[in-house]
Amino acid sequence: MNHVMKICLGIALWCVTLVSVARADEFKLSNNQRISCSRGLSAGKLNTATCKSYAYLFNVKTSEYFRCQVTLALTRDNKEVINVQTDGGCTKKPRIFDTDSNYAFDATETEPPNTNSFFGPGGYSVWAADTTAQKIRGCITISSGLGSDISKCLDMTFQ
Repeated sequence: MNHVMKICLGIALWCVTLVSVARADEFKLSNNQRISCSRGLSAGKLNTATCKSYAYLFNVKTSEYFRCQVTLALTRDNKEVINVQTDGGCTKKPRIFDTDSNYAFDATETEPPNTNSFFGPGGYSVWAADTTAQKIRGCITISSGLGSDISKCLDMTFQ
C-alpha cells in the first residue's frame, strides 16, 4: 500500500509540474515599455523629479492583459536627497478576442504631457494577433476627460 501511495504522489507531482510549466508560457511582456519624467520646483529650492514607466503583461492564450505602471518620485535640495517614493501595480483589462487561441501582442503608451492627450493624461494602444490565423486587432484607449477611459478595437482587413 505504501508503494502505491508513493507512485500516486509521484504522478501528482509530475502533473503539477507540467501544469506550472505550461502556465509559465502563457504570459508575455510587451516589447514597448515607455518612461516619462517631469521636474518641479518647490518652495525653499527643493527639486522634485517624477518618473513613470508602463508595461503590459499579456495572456497569450486568452488575450486578457494587464497594464502595469511604476512611479518613482525623488525630492532633493542642493546638497542631498531628501525623499524617495515609489508606487505601482497592474490593472487587469478585458479580453481582446472572445475565444482562446495563441496570440501575439504589443502595446505603446503616450508620454504625458503630450499633444496626443487632448482630454487627459494620455492613452495607449494595443495590437493583438492570432498566430493561428490571419487575424489582427488594433485597440486605442484614451481618457475622455470626464473620469473614464474610452476604448475601441478594430479588426484589420487584408487586401
